[in-house]
Amino acid sequence: MRIAGGRVAVGGAALARVLVVAVFLAPLVLLAIGSLRPEGLPPPRGFELPTDPTLAGYGRAFEVVPLGRMAANSVWVAAIVVPCSLVVGSWAGFAAARLPRREAIVIVVAAVIAVSVPATALAVGRAAVYRASGMAGGPGPLLAPSLLAATPVSVLLFAWRFRALPSAVWDLAREAGLSPIATWWRVAVPMTRAMTSAVAALVFVVTWGNVLDPLFFVPDPRWATVPVGVRSLGALPAPSQPVMLAGAVLATLPPLVAAAVLLRRAAGAFGKPR
Repeated sequence: MRIAGGRVAVGGAALARVLVVAVFLAPLVLLAIGSLRPEGLPPPRGFELPTDPTLAGYGRAFEVVPLGRMAANSVWVAAIVVPCSLVVGSWAGFAAARLPRREAIVIVVAAVIAVSVPATALAVGRAAVYRASGMAGGPGPLLAPSLLAATPVSVLLFAWRFRALPSAVWDLAREAGLSPIATWWRVAVPMTRAMTSAVAALVFVVTWGNVLDPLFFVPDPRWATVPVGVRSLGALPAPSQPVMLAGAVLATLPPLVAAAVLLRRAAGAFGKPR
């Protein structure tokens, strides 16, 4: 009976995973199917498989907006923001984890409040800071979030992971005469590689999908990123909906691939026996 019950539990867990994956994949499947419809037809009223699927919408997307240049901008922005955010978030999380409990709680509460504030509420203040610092108009506002770890969530994740390490680890580092920076680099970082991969995936997705900063703070079209291009495609008339959906598919693929690779590494690292 126990074996049968265990099999039922395992089967139920597997079915639950399949249902969750199906719920999250359904919009992506519909997105891909819609991008294969010929341009010029009225939008379907419901789910409808294209009778004459075509990839012409993808070529048209590159003709309507310079998606190639925008993708290059998004790539180099992510290449700078992700590693810088990992360093800043790891430093902040390490510092919060080594603080006494009361001070650490203050830091965590501040990070939670920062997460809760809508980004649009800070737009005016950020614009004033960028103008005063001379960053307005250039790519600086796209890179500036890395100085704050891109999102306060990364600081919270690192702080939680560092806090979970055994206290004996810090005692041994102190006895070995390691400085705080050396302890972070030689002890804390190697023991939190799984969390680093997970945070890297989070920061990449947040950075790649950031449409607020390039729209509000970088008016120069030379620095436009992929989300701006997809937003421009969204202004096309209804018969050109497949072109917009094709651009959305192209914009969605890089974060999906990056998140899958990094989260797979994170899952593998978490699963390693100690």
